[in-house]
Amino acid sequence: MSVVADVTAALRAEGIAHALIGATALAVHGVSRATADVDFLTVDRRALDKGLWSGLEQRGASLRVLRGDFDDPLAGSVRVSLPGEPSVDVIVGRQAWEREIVEAAETCSIGDVSVGVASPADLVLLKLHAGGPKDAWDIRSLLESHSQAESIRIEVDRRVLRLPPESRRLWDGLRGE
Repeated sequence: MSVVADVTAALRAEGIAHALIGATALAVHGVSRATADVDFLTVDRRALDKGLWSGLEQRGASLRVLRGDFDDPLAGSVRVSLPGEPSVDVIVGRQAWEREIVEAAETCSIGDVSVGVASPADLVLLKLHAGGPKDAWDIRSLLESHSQAESIRIEVDRRVLRLPPESRRLWDGLRGE
């Protein structure tokens, strides 16, 4: 997990708020599935500055920075990879509701690293926004296994209207199952 520690250290050094999302965050909340990477969310576009990652590159990490177009739902992403370790993706969102997810993240320990982790309801919102089949599976798995599933549903119901129509349709379909 040293690349995770290195990425979080680089973000913290610049004061860039971020939260663990994706399969690793799902695992924190009790849903395990195989994954090849660790995902973080931020809305701070400074994360897309290649200079932020130069220390990691100097230590042998490979780096891929992608910037979203004006109509892309994301401002961009950064992938940091070291041989023999899972890649770390830093997803840079654009929306106020994504900022709220980062701000509400609760600190957990992942190995030797303390990170903010998105809440179960926030993970559902992110998965609805992504909208793929694996995302729908993740949502179902989280709701089936979580002791607070009804509270999660109520929270998502309250906030889903801020997402695009296709995300709301996916939620309606998952709620109706």
